[in-house]
Amino acid sequence: MNRLRIGLLTAIITVLVPLATVAAPAPDFGAPPGGEIPIIFNDRHVYASPDRRERRRVLAALVRGTTILVPLRSMFEQMGATVRFDPRTKTVDVFKPGSDVQVMVGRAVIVINGETRPLDVPPEIDGGVVLVPLRVISEGMGAYVRWLPARRTVVVRYVAAPPPPAPSPAPAAPATAAPTPAPNATPAPKSARRYDRFIVGDYLFSPKVYNEFSPGNNGAGVSYAAHGAAEFSFFRLPLMIGGDYTRIRYPHNDNGTGRRGDPGFVTVVGGYGQTEVPAFAAKETTAAGRIGVKVADPRVYVGIGYLRRETNYGYPKQNGLGLGVEKLPDLGRTFAPYGSAYYYPDVSGDYTYPQDLYTCPPGGAAACAPGSLYGTSAKLSDRFLTYRVGVSVLLTGVSDPFGLFLDGGYLGDSIHTKSLAPADASHTGAYLGLGLKF
Repeated sequence: MNRLRIGLLTAIITVLVPLATVAAPAPDFGAPPGGEIPIIFNDRHVYASPDRRERRRVLAALVRGTTILVPLRSMFEQMGATVRFDPRTKTVDVFKPGSDVQVMVGRAVIVINGETRPLDVPPEIDGGVVLVPLRVISEGMGAYVRWLPARRTVVVRYVAAPPPPAPSPAPAAPATAAPTPAPNATPAPKSARRYDRFIVGDYLFSPKVYNEFSPGNNGAGVSYAAHGAAEFSFFRLPLMIGGDYTRIRYPHNDNGTGRRGDPGFVTVVGGYGQTEVPAFAAKETTAAGRIGVKVADPRVYVGIGYLRRETNYGYPKQNGLGLGVEKLPDLGRTFAPYGSAYYYPDVSGDYTYPQDLYTCPPGGAAACAPGSLYGTSAKLSDRFLTYRVGVSVLLTGVSDPFGLFLDGGYLGDSIHTKSLAPADASHTGAYLGLGLKF
């Protein structure tokens, strides 16, 4: 019996002694929730918050398709930032010395130190926690972020900027020290494209008009112009839509002499001689819409335009398509030049001959044939070249999403007859106005 007890004790010791020498297992941080992946911050696991620590949950990221989202508050607080959340507007403000980041739940934009940049996906709320795309961490705080697909782990490294050295009474020789090797950081993110949108109203200062009704008269009454544009992206193609409107008033004079040489005599449509037209206030309006694709920086576009022209002296409404180039103002700068030039090869409309001028064609009374042109229609067409050059001056901060700016410059057109039009024409003038960017 004693031998049996001794043998059993010997067997137990033989089994237990090797087990006691095995190293203790690594600490168990617990598995992250379903759909999440762990985050290694500065080469160690960190806990999202004390309540999660009690449940043995580590700080984790959430995968949404090809995008990795991280908990904003927990991640930024690891970097010493202060996080404020406004539940009414669902806006999160993260700030620390030298850096300020703002995001809004549901909007795919981030504002970093006043500059608005787009995000691939908008921030969201999951389980009461605000989640943001991983790139917000790197762009907002200058952290090094890397995704290790083989280990399904996100690695975040962040080194706070050291405080400035205290001033010393006498300069000391700089101590030599081996530089700290930097991690293999990913390239710095490129600045996101900023899309400008604006609208402007301008006053024209005495525009000068040359045509069959005006030998260079200056505008009378109120003449004004407006223009605007909006940039956007369509399938990653930078585009813009824009337009402008011009309204010019000027006098047609008539001395009432009834003799040729009086400014009241004008060339009629089709070139069928001249006739006297009593004095009146002429009015011309042109409106143009454009769409363009960006071809160069800063904000240079090639576009297609559609122009429409109307007058108050009996000519038909004319319209036509054209091509041109346009440089939009860069409203991220205090001073921003801009300009445009568009050519419309055929701006035309249907003209119906009136009875009082066209009952008899040229050739004298013997050639008269009552009603020979009266009531018939033909195309009245011109070739248009429109241009504008100006500068904008911001009255608000360059990083403000909304702002006012002064707008000034010089605009004009050059019109050449093509069919039936009685004379070449031009309209030119300086302008000054106020614009709104948004």
